[in-house]
Amino acid sequence: MLNSPPDDTAVMLLIRHGATDANLQKPYILQGRTLNGPLSTVGIEQVSRAQAFLSNFPIDRVYASPMRRAVQTAELIAQPHELTVETIDEIVEVDVGEWESKSWDVIEQRDPEDYARFMADPANTPYKGGESYLHVRDRVVPAFHSLAERNLGKMIVVVAHNVVNRSLLAHTLNLDMRYAKDIKQNNACVNILRFKEGKLDVMTMNGIFHLGDV
Repeated sequence: MLNSPPDDTAVMLLIRHGATDANLQKPYILQGRTLNGPLSTVGIEQVSRAQAFLSNFPIDRVYASPMRRAVQTAELIAQPHELTVETIDEIVEVDVGEWESKSWDVIEQRDPEDYARFMADPANTPYKGGESYLHVRDRVVPAFHSLAERNLGKMIVVVAHNVVNRSLLAHTLNLDMRYAKDIKQNNACVNILRFKEGKLDVMTMNGIFHLGDV
């Protein structure tokens, strides 16, 4: 368990939402903003384990993307702390445009050139009709920094999404945004970031020890 941070520091527990049916579907299908379903049974179990793991942490605030899967995750984690969840519009999941609800195999068959360009450089090439990783970075990084600045001396939970988390982590680690899609973010994982003197640092990434075999 972490202790409460000093007055000049914020600790951010960045969590990816629990699994939905779309996350578990085989083959995997893209889930951006149009698919807005609840957590699956597996997802609820994942988040219940995250809830138990974080139950004794001195959490002061809980924030979430407005997507249903993120809010449901945040509400479960907030329960032991008797906190309400505040939604942050800027950290909504990436807009995957015309590729929403399609598998990568289908996308490659239907849009081979767009698929190849995206896979080669997702930083500058958007999901067809949607956002690129740079678009996501440019809207989410200021939002996360603002949350941290508002919560100096506090520990906060922020529940977001795969591409949102990857974009923030890549930026914070000074990685070329082309490689952000290679950062692993399991459902209900916990990333720990520290904010001090205007700078975010990654302390732990994709922590999944609390999930066991779920």
